[in-house]
Amino acid sequence: MAALALHVSVPQSQPLIRFPSFSLSRFSQCSKRRNLLYCAPPYLDNVRSEVSLCVGTHLIPHPNKALTGGEDAFFVSSYAGGVIAVADGVSGWAKENVDPALFPREFLANASDLVGNDDEVNNDPQILLRKAHASTSATGSATVIVAMMERNGKLKIANVGDCGLKVIRKGQIIFSTSPQEHYFDCPYQLSSERVGQTFLDAKVSNVELMEGDILVMGSDGLFDNVFDHEIVATATKYVDVGEAAKALANLASSHSADKTFESPYSLEARSKGYDVPFWKKILGMKLTGGKLDDITVVVGQVVSS
Repeated sequence: MAALALHVSVPQSQPLIRFPSFSLSRFSQCSKRRNLLYCAPPYLDNVRSEVSLCVGTHLIPHPNKALTGGEDAFFVSSYAGGVIAVADGVSGWAKENVDPALFPREFLANASDLVGNDDEVNNDPQILLRKAHASTSATGSATVIVAMMERNGKLKIANVGDCGLKVIRKGQIIFSTSPQEHYFDCPYQLSSERVGQTFLDAKVSNVELMEGDILVMGSDGLFDNVFDHEIVATATKYVDVGEAAKALANLASSHSADKTFESPYSLEARSKGYDVPFWKKILGMKLTGGKLDDITVVVGQVVSS
């Protein structure tokens, strides 16, 4: 479980990458801890700055995976206006005696190395997916989303699978990614195997952001358990983005363990024909409850630089 509040507003940085097994401390403007984050003094910023992202994160592993930190990974970079990404390892690999966390962690480690160091990927999240995927050698697969913001407020998004991102403006969701699925509970995924999706299958989106806009990115552990109106109400309640991310993650965790809660996941399952046995339906029973899962939340706010 981890929380981070980070203001990314400088043109030069070492990307910050974090996995569940690490604890994140809060950063103000500068940190000299190894190469976690490099913050250039304002007078070194010769690039005309307009807007950047102030980012907070929080991750809660699946209850059964708390000791290993779960199978989600994420990273935050201060390159340009800010780069954020989430990857969710596919747990089915555990049946093959493969650690599902290895692929998403290596994938985002590779992505973080590329950001700011490879001109071809710096303005194209889809190319970032391609190169990070090509350099990942771990066995496994993951759903992935990457969002890169330019200093003029243009946000470029590439996602494969059911990690998602929503943009909130003045208390309303003005943009939302759509999950990609082969069928219910089987999302698109980037894989070590030849049979699978590639960067070409990524859904690419562009959004023009304004100062004050709030971004909520997360793994499906968030969106399967928290409704849009709850996301808006919670994300806009807090001034501190780290507190907002923590509150959303805690809300998703609470819902996931509530067997009586009619979650987005249970509603979708029933709409796809998954429900309790017929004899239970006769008694008025129905499929309810949240979905226990790793929960990763990244909250960003667009601020003037």
